[in-house]
Amino acid sequence: MKSDFMLAITQLSAEKNLPRETVLEAVEAALASAYKKNNFSPNQDILVKINPGTGGIKVWVQKTVVETPSDPRREITLDEALRLKPDAQLGDIVDIEATPHNAGRIAAQTAKQVILQRLHEAEHSAIFEEFADKQGDIVTGMVRRIEPRQLFIDLGRTEAILPAAEQVHNERYRVGQRLKVCLLEVIQTNRGPRVLVSRSHPNLLRRLFELEVPEVLNGTVEIKAIAREAGYRSKVAVTTQQEGIDPVGCCVGLRGIRIQNIVNELSGEKIDVIMWSPDKSVFITNALSPAHVVNVAMNEEEETATVVVPDNQLSLAIGKEGQNVRLAAKLISLRIDIKSASEAEEEAKALASEAVAEEELPGEIPEIEEAEPVPAEIEASVAADEEAEEVEEIEEAEELPASESEVLTPVSAEAPPGEEKAEIRFAEDISIPTPAKAGTKAKKKKKKGVPVKTAAEDGIKIKKRRRVSQSPEDYEEDEGY
Repeated sequence: MKSDFMLAITQLSAEKNLPRETVLEAVEAALASAYKKNNFSPNQDILVKINPGTGGIKVWVQKTVVETPSDPRREITLDEALRLKPDAQLGDIVDIEATPHNAGRIAAQTAKQVILQRLHEAEHSAIFEEFADKQGDIVTGMVRRIEPRQLFIDLGRTEAILPAAEQVHNERYRVGQRLKVCLLEVIQTNRGPRVLVSRSHPNLLRRLFELEVPEVLNGTVEIKAIAREAGYRSKVAVTTQQEGIDPVGCCVGLRGIRIQNIVNELSGEKIDVIMWSPDKSVFITNALSPAHVVNVAMNEEEETATVVVPDNQLSLAIGKEGQNVRLAAKLISLRIDIKSASEAEEEAKALASEAVAEEELPGEIPEIEEAEPVPAEIEASVAADEEAEEVEEIEEAEELPASESEVLTPVSAEAPPGEEKAEIRFAEDISIPTPAKAGTKAKKKKKKGVPVKTAAEDGIKIKKRRRVSQSPEDYEEDEGY
């Protein structure tokens, strides 16, 4: 019976992956609760001891030594205590054996429930202690089930939660898939420890380098900084204190075998391994690789850096959607402003011209004195003179030149004496000659209230006469028939 009891304890400890002493403590606490409920009063202090070798169970009642006991179930006199314990004194606690012969069915059921509860608590405590020491490390698990907002990964003794925020967006997970994840946090809750893991944390990349590169694990090659955009691209800055070792070559490996294993684990994520330098200008130049850098200007106060690159490598330095320069800024912890060589040259010329203009400006600009106001009488006389000049110009423009009058003079036929012959003129026969030079034209100024004649008014009234058809009789009279 006793050997079977200890055999059951051993099996239970192996099943729950708990130490044997932990299981024995849980069973003792459960038996004490059961005995107190069935054989002792609730206010008595009960202690149960199990012999690990034989499996024997003994129950002890703890009492306090006093001169005059008021509660015999919890107190004992000094004389009675000296019989059980020769060196007992007032205020000491004496254990008195009070093992019952049997425990009832209710007590056994209570013991079972308490045992299970204590075992769960012990198991949760052991899991918490196990994973609390692994925060930041890599653990391997298998996808147990998939939910819309999270994944549950079986880690063996417990299930870890992979939230949506810690997942890689371009990765597709399936049930039964084995994953390497970074242990972020272990939280103790009422339902047991809650383990959070991540696939997008930079520490996952750091631990993968430690697994694949022995020089990183033993400290020969040191990872100084990591900038990562999970699923797309990462930059890793490495250095070494030992001469003769190429840190970038150690991380890449022969024919890139080491870095390729890490890329495969991260589902094809691109990784740039660069050389770290204490000089920030050199570090920025390395961080912006594969682009070539012409010049780097640092501003320590504003924590910014202005980088000049060739015109044909501006897009390469910025990267797709600014990814290259963004990762470089994260790696260096500075804000980077990238400019092309032509743009930087134009800005330098503009600054130089501004500096020259500032030098040429006089020191003091003399004040311009205001003109004295003109008297009203003088203004009135000037206005009258201007009007007279305008009237004279208009009159001169109205007069016809002699040449025009000669051209427009009609040619009259011979007329009988004492009678003038009627003149017939047509508009087609009249032509006004153009002036020889454009500059010889008289200027005309339009004055308000004075009519200005147009070019067609040349002093000759052109009047069209109606042409009347003549009959044959009229022709005969004219010819003298």
